[in-house]
Amino acid sequence: MITSNLPFDEWTETLGSEGLTGALPDRITHHFNILEMNGDSYRLQQSRARKAG
Repeated sequence: MITSNLPFDEWTETLGSEGLTGALPDRITHHFNILEMNGDSYRLQQSRARKAG
């Protein structure tokens, strides 16, 4: 499992190479499913609850 809060088009900033950035999603998604989730993360929700409580 690979998780990221960055969309694929911003991975070049982290990986530093357009070639690697283009090849990596192609390799890792060949026989896999991509689940794109939007909204607050569980960690963010827990952090906010601790601050409120």
